[in-house]
Amino acid sequence: MENIKQVMSKLVQDLIIPEKREEALVELSRNRESFTELAPILWHSVGTIAALLQEIVDVYPLLVPPTLSVTASNRVCNVLALLQCVASHTETRSLFLSAHIPLFLYPFLNTISNSRPYEYLKLTSLGVIGALVKADDPEVINFLIHTEIIPLCLRIMDRGSELSKTVATFIIQKILSDENGLVYLCQTFDRLHTVCSVLNNMIDTMKETPSQRLLKHIVRCFLRISEHAKGREFLRKYIPASFKEPTQAMMMDENTRRWLTTTLYNLGMTNPIENKIPAFQV
Repeated sequence: MENIKQVMSKLVQDLIIPEKREEALVELSRNRESFTELAPILWHSVGTIAALLQEIVDVYPLLVPPTLSVTASNRVCNVLALLQCVASHTETRSLFLSAHIPLFLYPFLNTISNSRPYEYLKLTSLGVIGALVKADDPEVINFLIHTEIIPLCLRIMDRGSELSKTVATFIIQKILSDENGLVYLCQTFDRLHTVCSVLNNMIDTMKETPSQRLLKHIVRCFLRISEHAKGREFLRKYIPASFKEPTQAMMMDENTRRWLTTTLYNLGMTNPIENKIPAFQV
């Protein structure tokens, strides 16, 4: 263990040396899960976070017009993988938020190109935000709802690839799971309408390209909205028509079927004892 710590600490020190940074990024990113204390070392080593942020900022001019190469994308994604470690760790998560570091990732989420370098960059950035919301920490949700993450995620949910849509929807689902996040998104008609319109559009799209894992997150978003008084009132008019009479083609597993049943019950549209929603058999 001590030997691993020495090796990782040496690689972290190499991050502040421009000539050694690329190799250090590759090795640290590749071995980050084998060393649980990497995040505190990254955060508390002098100049390390500044070096990682410089790598991120250096890519901004390549976003518009889109001129990012696969090599440059891979390099900054290695940076983001290390920041995800910092975002995930209990000791550094709050410090990560206090420094407003997630804001440095938002330009990557705002890119409109779906080519491989940009999609990879977008997914890795979403992974950092996803790591934050997994903690079920009210401080995280409070930070996110007062920045631009919700419209950025909704945009990706509307236009992204299936994988980026799935991660973005998961983030919205986790925001809704928090009481303050639910209250925020259900506070006004415009917010509810915007979120539900995107979710409805995704359901319509899945008629042609079904996705069980994406549907799971969408249904959980609707379920959570149905647990708020204003949300229930809104959904009674705007629940997807296909949810009222779902078919086998919607590819619901047992959990998703149960969540949808509960949603409809919350809206007064079904009796859970007379559950007729078909489950997808794997």
